[in-house]
Amino acid sequence: MQLCPFYKMDLKKSKNLSPRIKVIQKLYNVLMNPDALIDYPKSQYKKFIKDVVTGTLERSELIEEQIKSYLVNDIDLSKTDKILKIILFAAIFELMFKHKTPKKVIINEYLLASEYFLEKIQIGYLNAILDKISKELRKGE
Repeated sequence: MQLCPFYKMDLKKSKNLSPRIKVIQKLYNVLMNPDALIDYPKSQYKKFIKDVVTGTLERSELIEEQIKSYLVNDIDLSKTDKILKIILFAAIFELMFKHKTPKKVIINEYLLASEYFLEKIQIGYLNAILDKISKELRKGE
């Protein structure tokens, strides 16, 4: 089942997907099908995926406040592409709540995952936004 109509990879090879790609797919599915149950198939990353998806959904208002606070001149969420917004929210959730993962790892992983969903120019924009907000959210790193 293809979750994103613009998904750029062969889904037959999807068993070895990055957990962040799975997070993005699950969040997109929730956005498109709000009443659908989220399933988490057995995987070595199941707990991580479930934590990030659930956490992002539960804390979306807080994440949006952070974006408006630190990126007020950089992004207008009402005009932002849905998939870019999903990636941004998931990455910010991790920056805010997954302190054991270094910010550079989080940013790099989401940039790599975004290659399956976004155009190069959008990935550059995402990189700039994540870099800027990570400096605010994780000042000590």
